[in-house]
This record gives sequence, C-alpha cells and structure tokens, in this order.
Amino acid sequence: MTLLAVLSHLNRADGSATYTHNGYAIIGAVNGPIEVQRRDEMPEEATVEVNIRLAVGIGSPKERHLESLVHNTLRSIILTRSIPRTLVQITLQVTSLPEEEAASGVDSACTLLPHLLHTALLALLSASIPLSTALTSVVIAVPASASSKAGTTMLSPTAKELLRAKPIRATHVFAFSGNRKLLLSQSMGVFAYDEWGEACEMAEDVCCRDEGGVGLGEDMEVKGGQGNLEEWLRSVVQKKVEMEQRWRVAT
Repeated sequence: MTLLAVLSHLNRADGSATYTHNGYAIIGAVNGPIEVQRRDEMPEEATVEVNIRLAVGIGSPKERHLESLVHNTLRSIILTRSIPRTLVQITLQVTSLPEEEAASGVDSACTLLPHLLHTALLALLSASIPLSTALTSVVIAVPASASSKAGTTMLSPTAKELLRAKPIRATHVFAFSGNRKLLLSQSMGVFAYDEWGEACEMAEDVCCRDEGGVGLGEDMEVKGGQGNLEEWLRSVVQKKVEMEQRWRVAT
C-alpha cells in the first residue's frame, strides 16, 4: 500500500503531519517551543509532552503506555538542551485502523507504534524542532508455526497478513537512529533470547542498511517508483521545503 503524508496542514499548530499506511491513518500536531508551566519547567532542557487520542472511545492504560514509549523514543533524538525552559507538545490523533486489526490477535500497542513514531517525526520536522537524527521503526511478527531459522518471520506485516498467519507467537517493534543506535525495543509474546537477537539484527538491517531505511516492499510506492522509507521521508521533507521557498523563486 502506498505511503501518504501531508505536512503543515493544521493552521493552529506549529507543525503538523497526516500519515497513512497499511490502513492506519494518524494526524500529528506539534506546538513548541512554547511556554511551560513552572511546575514542569526544567532549567537546562525542554519538557516533552506526548498525548495519544484514539479513533473511537476514551483512553486506557494501553494508550498511556504508548505515550510513554513514544515520549522516551522521541526525547532521545530531540535536542532538548538547545531549547531549555520550554515545552514541546506532541499530539497524535488516530483517525483510522484496519478492519482486521481487532481480529488479528496481535496487540495494537505493537502494530500501531511504528506509525505513531513516523507521524510524530514528520510533525516535529514540520515544526522545525531541533533533532539530532531521524529514526525509522519496523514491526516483526513470528507466527506460532515458525522456527527461528524457518525464514517465515514477517517483516512489517499488514493486518490482513497477521490475520492469515494467526496465531502469532511473538511480536517485536524496533526503532533505530540513522547511526544504527537502537532507540526502542518493545516485544510481546513467547520467544527465546536468540530469537529476539535475530529479530533485532533483521530490524537493524532494514532500518540502517547503506542504501536507505526500511524497505517498502514490492507493492509500495514512492513517487510512483520503488524505494525505501528513508527515501520517502526525504522526498516528503524536500517537497515541504520547496513549497516554503517558492517566494525566493518568485522574487
């Protein structure tokens, strides 16, 4: 499925992005650097706040857990010491989930997490928040019938693929920076340490390989051609910069 993104489309936010992929649609908004309440103010760095809103229903402890994961991951790449005594507020609104999400048997805390991270990253770039690096994230699922060397591990599966492969024995989410630093590791299910290590190596390979970030697959497109997630991310940001610099060309 084609990746889609729209940047800087919300008028009352310093930065915004709408991200759509594999049936997931998320709107991200960033306000900052803005004034922070005195009780949350830190003298040497910025305060980062993450809020996740569901498409339907009210928040639960699962959303609070997701907020914690996204917060800790983003805080590791935001240059908080360059904007001290301020607040960077990130709001992520989930607007659509795949129809097969609930029946796939996999906790949405894993399948949704990479999309939340990518949306937040695009919104931060839209708001011109200083970052030390970009990040890429990927889901790896292991069906119950798969062995560690069977070659049936699923990389960035869709909800339909998870439903067909049900039951899923283990699910892993990894996020890496551009310099191969592991920023996030979240796993659920039953797995051995060696299996986790193999999944981590696979994620590092597709997130940090020399030719670019996460491979999109045969049925995914970037500007009508094959590519990877890093190339797609660069094209989105490049288009935004070109739009903002049109006045230079006009004059």
